[in-house]
Amino acid sequence: MHAPVSWLRELADVPADATGADVAAALVRVGLEEEGLSGGDISGPLVVGRVLTVEPEPQKNGKTINWCTVDVGDHGQRVTEGKAQEIVCGAHNFTVGDLVVCVLPGGVLPGGFEISARKTYGHISNGMICSARELGLGDDHDGIIVLSELLGEDAAAALAPGDDAIALLGLADEVVEVNVTPDRGYCFSLRGIAREYALSTGVAFRDPADLAVAQGQGAGYPVHLTDDAPVRGVVGCDRYVARVVRGVDVGASTPQWMRRRLTQVGMRPISLAVDVTNYVMMLLGQPLHAFDLQTLSGSVGTRRARVGEKLTTLDDVARVLDPEDLLIVDGSDTPLAIAGVMGGEASEVTSNTTDVLIEAAHFDPISIARSSRRHRLVTEASKRFERGVDPAVAAVGAQLAVDLLVQHGGGTADSGVTDVGELRTSASIAFDTTLPTRYVGLDYPREEVLSTLRAIGCVVEEGATDGAAGGEVVTVLPPSWRPDLADGPDLVEEVARVRGYDQIPSVLPQPKNGHGLSHGQRVRRVVATTLAQQGLVEVLTYPFVSRDLFDRLGYDAQDPRRRAEALVNPLSEEAPLMRTSVLDTLQDALRRNVARGHRDIALYEVGLVTEGRETATEAPVPGIEVRPDDTTLARIRDAVPVQPRHVAMAAAGDAEPAGPWGPARPFDASDAVAWVLTLGTALGLDLEVASADRAPWHPGRCASISLSDGTLVGHAGELHPKVTATLDLPARSVAAEVDVDVLIAATGKPHQASELSTYPAAHTDVALVVDEPVPAGRVEAALRAGAGESLESVHLFDVYRGEQVGAGRKSLAYRLTFRAADRTLTTDEVSALRDAAVAAAASGTGAVQR
Repeated sequence: MHAPVSWLRELADVPADATGADVAAALVRVGLEEEGLSGGDISGPLVVGRVLTVEPEPQKNGKTINWCTVDVGDHGQRVTEGKAQEIVCGAHNFTVGDLVVCVLPGGVLPGGFEISARKTYGHISNGMICSARELGLGDDHDGIIVLSELLGEDAAAALAPGDDAIALLGLADEVVEVNVTPDRGYCFSLRGIAREYALSTGVAFRDPADLAVAQGQGAGYPVHLTDDAPVRGVVGCDRYVARVVRGVDVGASTPQWMRRRLTQVGMRPISLAVDVTNYVMMLLGQPLHAFDLQTLSGSVGTRRARVGEKLTTLDDVARVLDPEDLLIVDGSDTPLAIAGVMGGEASEVTSNTTDVLIEAAHFDPISIARSSRRHRLVTEASKRFERGVDPAVAAVGAQLAVDLLVQHGGGTADSGVTDVGELRTSASIAFDTTLPTRYVGLDYPREEVLSTLRAIGCVVEEGATDGAAGGEVVTVLPPSWRPDLADGPDLVEEVARVRGYDQIPSVLPQPKNGHGLSHGQRVRRVVATTLAQQGLVEVLTYPFVSRDLFDRLGYDAQDPRRRAEALVNPLSEEAPLMRTSVLDTLQDALRRNVARGHRDIALYEVGLVTEGRETATEAPVPGIEVRPDDTTLARIRDAVPVQPRHVAMAAAGDAEPAGPWGPARPFDASDAVAWVLTLGTALGLDLEVASADRAPWHPGRCASISLSDGTLVGHAGELHPKVTATLDLPARSVAAEVDVDVLIAATGKPHQASELSTYPAAHTDVALVVDEPVPAGRVEAALRAGAGESLESVHLFDVYRGEQVGAGRKSLAYRLTFRAADRTLTTDEVSALRDAAVAAAASGTGAVQR
C-alpha cells in the first residue's frame, strides 16, 4: 500500500519537518513493515514537452527507435540555445502534438540515475522522454507518459512546454510503501495507515469516515440479498448499500488533485466514475463498484453462481463460474459481477452512461478469497475484501462517492438510500489485564493496557471479576475494522506492539543439560547417514498428492493406501490429498531430476506418511486459559490420523559408470534390496528377503523384507513397466520403502554381544536343486535351522539353470561356515552338521543335493 506523506498530513498531524523516512520509522514501530520509499529524490529539469516531430528508425537488432524533436520551452535555451530538443525514444505510444514529460541533461531520476546528453543509436540524445516507472509513479513501462491521457484533455490543454513536471505530478512528495500483512487489512487504506501513524506518535487523527450520511427520503433502489449455498454457513453478503446519481457527465475530467493522488498510490486515472470509486477505496479501504443504471433490470441483488454459468468480466475474459462464486445480479437474474472481485463488461460505465448506481457492500472474506484464487484474478477490491473490510464504513464510502460525482460530474443524487442486510457484530472478549505482563515478560500497568486498547478503537468496560491469575478482567469489544481481534492473545499483541516491539529484550534461552538424542532420533540418523554413504542423495518433497496418483501407481481398488486424508484448504487443488507412501512423492522428484539432465541418480527421503481413516473424528478446540484435561487431550490425539515415519529410495540410470574398467552397470532390483539390507546391518538387525507381489513394483522383481519374527519392514525391487511409463520415469527404475518406526521398535531393546570364538572356522559347500518358484531365502532359512548353533554364516555364491538340473529347476550353491566356541571342529563333525542342514533343506523345501 502506497501512502503519500502529503495525503497523510490531511488525516494526521504529521510534523512539517517529518520526512518519508520518519513516517516509515513510526509505522515500523507499530508493526507495519516498510516496503520502500519513493519520491522526493527527483531533481530537475523535469518539464512538460510537446512532441514536434517523430521519425522512426529501424535498427540492425530488429528494434525500431524514434528520433524526436521536442519543444521544452525556455529550458531549451540553456541546453541547446533555444532549439527544440532532439531526443531518442524507444516507445511508440505517442505522436506529434502530444504533451510528454521530459528530463533534460542535469536532471536526476529515482535511484540516483543522472541524465546527461549522450550518443545513442547514432544520435546525440539531449535527455529522455519518461515512462511512469522511470518516474517512480508505478510499474507501467509499456510506453511513455502522455499527459492528455494521464491528466485529461482539459487539464492538459492548460499546460505549456517548459512547465515544471515535478510540481505537476507531485513528484516532490514522498510516498511510503507499506507491506500489509493478512491480519492488518484495515491498513489497505490511507485511513488505516494514518490511524497507525497517530497511534505510534501520539498525534491527533482525523477520521475521514466521520462524514454525515444521508438517511434517505423514500425508497431507494431495490436490492435483494440471497445466498442458497453459504460458505461455512456464513452468508456471502451481510450489508449492501446502493445509491443512485443521475445526469452524471462521465466525460468530465477527473480533478487534477484526485488524478495526482491516484497516480501516487500506483493507480492509473481512467475516467471520472472509476477514479472516484478508486479514490474512495484508497481513502477508506471500502471497495466500490459503479454500474450503468440503464443496463440494469429494475433491481440488483446477490446469489451463488449456477453450474456452467459464464460471465465476461471487465478484463474481457469469459469466465466459467463456480457454484461457490458469489454474484451480483440484476432484476432479471443476469450476472453483473463476481462479488468483491471484478465487475462484468455488460454493466460497466461507458461514455454513453448518464445514470450511475454506486454499490458499497460487505462480503465474506473467505468467499471472496476463494473466488479470487479460483479465477486467478487478484484485484485491488479482492485484496481488501479477503483481508476484512470495515462493515461500518459502507454507507460512508457510498456517500463520499455520491458527493464527488455530484460535485465534479454535475449529477443529481436520488433522495432514496438503500441499506440492507444484517451485520455480523464482533464478539466481546473477557480480557485479564495481567495477560500482557505474563505473556510478554515486561511490566504493563493496568492503566497502560486499558488506554492502549481504547487507543486502537476498542470499547472497554471495566469490571471487578477476578481472572485466572487474580487480575482484573475487563470486557473488550474490538472495533469494526479489526476482525482479527478474537481473543486475549490478540489483545496482548496489540498492547506489546503499541509500546514497541523494540522494547522487548532479546534473551537467548539457556539450554538445560539433556540426555542426548532419543533412541528414535539415533535410528533416524543412522538410516539417513547409511543411505548417504551408499551414494544416495537426500531430498525433501511436499507430502501432497493428486487424486489420480493411486491409479497411475497401479494400486488395487481395495488397497488401503488409496484411503487418503483430504486437506480442507490445500495449497493446490491439483494435490489435495496427504500421501500414504513416501514413494508417492519421491517418484516425482526422480522424474524431475531425470528431466533436467541427471540421468544417473539415486534419491532417498525420510518423512511421515498419513494413514487414511474410514471415518474422521472431529477434534475439540479447548480454550487457552488452562491446560486441557486428559480426556480432551486424548480426544485430540484420537482425531489425528496415524502418521508413521517411512524412508523411501528411488534410482534410475547406471549404478556404476562405464570406463576403462568395463561397461556400465545399470541399477537393478538387487540394488534396492541391498540398500534395505545395509540398513539392517547398520542397525544390527537380521532381515529376511522373500519374493512379493505389491504395486507399484514389478511382480517378478519385487521383494518383501521382514524381521526374523515375520514383522514386515518394507518392500524393494524394480518398478512396474506400466508405472514407469505412466509417471514418465526411465524404464527399469528401482525403488524401495521401509517403515522406520518398525526399525526403531526392533532396535529398542539392548542386545547382548556374544563372545568371539578364537578357534578356526571350517568351510564346506553344498549345491541344492529346487523347483524354480522356491525362494533362495527359504532354502537358506532351512539350512540355518538344520545346521544348529555352530553355523556361523551362510552365503549363496552361485545359481545355475540348465539341462543338468532339468526344466523348471535351479541349482543353488551355498558356502556354509562353521565355528565352535570351545574347540576346533573335526572333519566328521563338520560333515555331520552339513548333512543335517541339507536334510532340513530337503524336508522343508524339497531340495535335492547335487
